[in-house]
Amino acid sequence: MNTLQFDFTVDKAAKTVHVSREFHAELPLVWDAFTKQEILDQWWAPKPWKSETKSMDFKVGGRRFYAMVSPDGQQKSWQIQDYTSISPKTNFKFLSVFADENENPNLPGSDWDLNFSEQNGITKVSITIYNDSLERMEKMIEMGFKEGFTMTLNELETLLKAKS
Repeated sequence: MNTLQFDFTVDKAAKTVHVSREFHAELPLVWDAFTKQEILDQWWAPKPWKSETKSMDFKVGGRRFYAMVSPDGQQKSWQIQDYTSISPKTNFKFLSVFADENENPNLPGSDWDLNFSEQNGITKVSITIYNDSLERMEKMIEMGFKEGFTMTLNELETLLKAKS
């Protein structure tokens, strides 16, 4: 069995994080996992935390408002994803910002650009995360973004295997 590609690169000069990951799953399934609330909430948080979406409207100009919830349910880290561009099954972009429970954004944020492609039943997701400030990016990395997002993508891999 081929080893699936996974790459996580930080480019401080460009204030950018690049993440690339392959999954043994067909493109429509992977796309749905990133764009449908009921699937997103099953994997979009590093365990034992979980994702709880309060509202989601996946369209240009739409928004996902969700929280990462601690195992005991006492801590909630709220975030907003404002969808800025959608090309079905190939690409979507959003502005991600931390927020409070009343949906008030805590700027600056980061611009996410997600690209999807499939070859021979393996879907590749390439994500570029551009941060408005180097300080925000460094804080994101210090908070364990690489470890947490790697765990989150592993959760997605497990979920995709179960659905395939």
